[in-house]
Order: sequence, then C-alpha cells, then structure tokens
Amino acid sequence: MEGGPIHRKSYNFAVRIIRLGRHLQENYREFILSKQVLRSGTAIGALVSESKYAQSRADFVHKLQIALKEANETHYWLRLLHDTDYLDKKSFESIERDNLELIRLLTSIINISKKE
Repeated sequence: MEGGPIHRKSYNFAVRIIRLGRHLQENYREFILSKQVLRSGTAIGALVSESKYAQSRADFVHKLQIALKEANETHYWLRLLHDTDYLDKKSFESIERDNLELIRLLTSIINISKKE
C-alpha cells in the first residue's frame, strides 16, 4: 500500500470488500452477488495501483476512468445487497460512504489530469 491518498483509500476499500465477500459467503451462503462485488470492488485499487506505472498521461487517465467505472459498478452491487437485506443500513452506509469518496477522488484526479 504505497502512494497518495487514492492508493491508500482504494487499498483499504478492497480490504473491506474482501471482508464483506467473506461475510456474505460464510453467513448467507451467497456466492453470486458476493463475487460480483468482490470483482468490482477490488478492481478499483488494482487499477489505481496500475496507473502508477502508466505509459503516458492518456494511459494514466484511461486506467483511472476504468477504476471509476468499477467504483460505479460497486455502488450498484452495494445498493442491491442493501435492498435485498444482505447488508443492514449501518453497514451499507459505512461502506457506501467510502465508495462514494473514491468516486469523488477519482473524478477529481481524472478532471485535473485532463486539463494539464
């Protein structure tokens, strides 16, 4: 876990998503939705990490745009898990707050990088 705030936050978010996936699988025997949220939620940090060694500014922006798409998809799965009673309100609001923060950070970094 290196780099600036986006690197730390996306890594910590991936850890939370992995724990959520484990919780869903062990306590609810839910494997389909848990794999979906695991895939999209951990992809955010992987793409942010990959962007560190982008080949160009365009490549950097592209990787972060894909991370943003994954964060948006994660938002969908988290809402679905909440609305189908796999996530209680408190848990949902906590992890969703982190997800929305990542979306805001990614959006800001992408916008700044496009202007430079």
